[in-house]
This record gives sequence, structure tokens and C-alpha cells, in this order.
Amino acid sequence: MLIGAIALLVAARSVVPFLIAWEMIAISSYVLIVTDHDHADVRRAGLIYLVTTHTATLALFVMFALWVGPGRDWSFDALRAASSSLPAGARTAVLLLALFGFGFKAGLVPLHFWLPPAHAAAPSHVSALMSGIVIKTGIYGLLRVLLLLGGAPAWWGWLVLGVGVASGILGVLWALAQHDLKRLLAYHSVENIGIILMGVGTGVLGVAYHDDAVAVLGFAGALLHTVNHALFKSLLFLGAGAVYRATGTRHMEALGGLARRMPLTWLAFVIGATAIIGVPPLNGFVSEWLTFQSLFLSFMLPDPLMKILIPISAAMLALTGALAVACFAKAFGISFLAMPRSHHAQHAQEVPMPMRIGMGTLAAACVALGLAPMVVIPMIDKVTAPLTSAQLAQSVVSENGWTLTPMGTEFASISTPVLMLLLAITIPLVLLGVVLIAGKLKRRFYKTWGCGINLKPRMEYTATGFAQPIRQVFSTIYRPTVKVEKDMLEESRYFARRMRFEVHIEPTFQRYLYDPVVWVFNTLANRLRVVQTGSLHLYLAYIFLTLIALLLWVG
Repeated sequence: MLIGAIALLVAARSVVPFLIAWEMIAISSYVLIVTDHDHADVRRAGLIYLVTTHTATLALFVMFALWVGPGRDWSFDALRAASSSLPAGARTAVLLLALFGFGFKAGLVPLHFWLPPAHAAAPSHVSALMSGIVIKTGIYGLLRVLLLLGGAPAWWGWLVLGVGVASGILGVLWALAQHDLKRLLAYHSVENIGIILMGVGTGVLGVAYHDDAVAVLGFAGALLHTVNHALFKSLLFLGAGAVYRATGTRHMEALGGLARRMPLTWLAFVIGATAIIGVPPLNGFVSEWLTFQSLFLSFMLPDPLMKILIPISAAMLALTGALAVACFAKAFGISFLAMPRSHHAQHAQEVPMPMRIGMGTLAAACVALGLAPMVVIPMIDKVTAPLTSAQLAQSVVSENGWTLTPMGTEFASISTPVLMLLLAITIPLVLLGVVLIAGKLKRRFYKTWGCGINLKPRMEYTATGFAQPIRQVFSTIYRPTVKVEKDMLEESRYFARRMRFEVHIEPTFQRYLYDPVVWVFNTLANRLRVVQTGSLHLYLAYIFLTLIALLLWVG
């Protein structure tokens, strides 16, 4: 039902089927999230998702009502025709409501609070579908509004770019502080949505300032990263599900040593982690590099703000990538390397073949799109064509005389089938050479040198200790709470001391933004409970008085 609703959403050409599909996505996602509804935290995560997604739907109702106006039909063609005569105030309201309504579904900061608990509560394959596809319907909605409006003013591009920078930086910082593998991946969805929005914001600025090169690079980077994120994030969630199935836990402090026990899962997770941090030759590098190019080129636009804000945005994108490297070094190293930290990790076994096939297919797609991105570039050009006349599949020449050769056009002189044939011949030959050389080597096993100390799992880096330096640097954002517990244990003739060290990150937006809103609504609801007496006669009186009041107002 969820996949069918997504197909209906992108195929809709009118407001009513679009909103029906949007509600079908919300309800079916909720049912999938609360699969393990016996747990209270799962039920709470589902409830938060249901409330937020319906809040977004209400915003979309208001947006379309302002846009269509009285006396018109609700088709997208009518919306496009009405865009030219839309008053400035209504146009501003439409853009802001679109960012709010679709941004809730996408999980941008500060509308992201539903996403980590929902992705952590859902089964791993559902998390892969939600992170890879469902949250992208918010990006689709934003782009659909832009196409129907024929573009947006520069201030909206700056707003989207700023929200993207905040989502990218804060998402990866929050991910670094997580010890639950699926929560870590969920916060990285917030980060990657930020990268996508940075591309969208830059594209909007390019359209607003009539620079086709900036526009096509920004939108192409955003759209290509949308596809790439669907691949490598689904792969990583399936890898996390495989780890959970083999060990029974998602807590990284209880993992370790899985690379030797689950080699295929380890390899798939390595490919997904390498793709998400933007390392060539995998697909994540291509889309992030296009976004970088759009930012670099937009520095030349005739706006004084560009000289200040664009370098900051590019630096924040680079910082996001660097922090992502640190985060996945932690996730991969703590979970798969060194010695097992628990009985379950010590006796883990590789997952069944169907799970390995699923991860292998996505890993192969990440490699293929990284080596041959031109396969999808013509499709992206069709999407961006209504907004800009330039095409990424060709060399783009900007007004200031700079000639760009975007990533991927190096292959323009070689057709894609020929390139794939060369790769199909080269890769097996390289692998064959590696196998032949490795077959002549003698395998030797030695104990890791530990300065004369007998190494034990308790001596390894923990997830908390790994992120401690970064947590200190960004303590103003984290606002950590440290909890230390000491226990005295009696072991035969000696006393041993056991210490427990925990660090909790303050949910800033939830505490200072959403908790007061919830308190206000709860207070108002408690005040209004006096009208709920259980008397049918009183309820009929309420309805009668309401009808009288409406008739008087209409008269």
C-alpha cells in the first residue's frame, strides 16, 4: 500500500488525488512503524509521526486553498495558470507553507524530531524504505511547487539554503552522539536532506539571478543526491538490520568483531559508508561534488551577499563531510572491528542469502552510479528543463564566460554501453589478479601487540570515548549531561570497583520549542474538558447554537 501510494503521488496531476496519496502514505507508514507495538517507545514513536504528518497535511490544505482560490478547478494545470496572477502575499504564503508542509515529511531542521524515533522503532527494512523513499516525497513536493510556480524569489532560495546548512551540520553532529546504530543512521538522513536542500536553494538562486549554470548544477546535485541517498541509506539500514538479526542488539557498545564473523555484511556496510561520506569512485561523491560546483560558481553572481554567505555555505558542506567521516569511522570501527564486546557479538553468524542479495544489489548500484553517473543525468535534465534552459549532459557556459565541465561529462566522448563493457572486462581481470597473487601468499596469524598487556574488550575504544573530542568542541550545541555510577563488588577475597559512565545529549529543539507548544495545547484541552459532559442533549444544543450562529453570519 505504501509503495502504491508513492506511485500515485508522483503520478497525480490534480490536488485531490495528490492529497489522497499523501494521506495513504501517512497511514501506511504509521502502521509499518508500529509493527512491534508491544513496546511503549514504539507506540510513542508512531503517535509522534502520525501527529506531525497530519500537521504537515493541514499546511498543504491551506497552501492549495490559497493557491487555487475560488472559481477554479484543482488540477495542476490550473495551479500553473494561476501562478502568474497570484498576489505577492499569497505567493509568499504558498512558498512558506510548502517549505513547512513538505519539510515535515522530509525531516529538515527543526521539523525533524519525529524522524529518529520513527526510524529506530520500525523494522530495518521499513526504515530503509522510509529513509530511502518516503522522506523524499517531501523533496518531490518542494520541486513540484517550484515547477508549478515557475521558480521562486531569491529570498526563498536563501531560506532553503540556510535550512539545508543547519540540517546538514546539526544532523551529523547529533548522529555522532548516538550509540544506537539505527538512530545514528536516522540522524544522517537529516544530514543528507540538508545537503539536498543546499542544492535546491542554490538552484533557486541561479534561477532568480538568471544564471543557468548555477541553476542546473544546483538542481542536478540535489536530484542526483536524492537518488544516491535512496541507494546507500537503504543499504546501510539493511546492514544495520543484518547486524541486529545476528546479534539481537543495535547498541554499538555491545558489538565489535563482526567483520570476521559476517564478512559479506561487513563489505556491504563498508560500501554504503564509503558512499555516504562522499569518497570517489562511489555515487555519493558525484552528487556532493555537483553541489560544491554550484556553490563555487554562485560566488560570481551579482549579489553582495554571495561574497559572504556562499563561502560559508561551502565551508559548512565541507565540515559536514568531515564530520560524516568521523561518524562512520565510529560506527564501522566500533561495530565491526576489534574484539567482540558481548556474547551475542562473539557468536554472530552471517545472515541468510536473501538478505545478502538485497544488500549486494544496492552495493552494486552505488558502485555503478559512481562510475557511470551519466546514466541518470539525461533524466535529471528533463526535470530541470522547465526551470532552466541549460543541460548538465552538455558543457554549460555561464554568462561570465566560465566554461564548466560537470562531473560525468568526461564520459561524453565514450558511450555508456562502451564504458560499462570496459568496466565489465576490467574489474574481473583485476579481481582475478588479486586472487592469483593472494593464493601464493602464506597466511600467518599473530596476536596483536599490546605493550605486554593482555588485551581485553573492556580496553577498546567505546562509542562514547570515540566521539568525546568532537563532543567537547561542540559542547555548546550538545549541552551534554554526564552521569557516573560507582558500585563496590565483592569478588572472593578482594573488592572490585565497577564504574558506569553515560553521556546524554539535550534535545534542544524539543525542550525549548515543542514542549512549550505541547504544554499550551494540553492546558487548553484541560480547560475545554468542561464542555464534555456526556449528555447527548447538551451536544445537540451545541450543534443547534452553532448552526444559528453560522446562519446569522451568512445572513
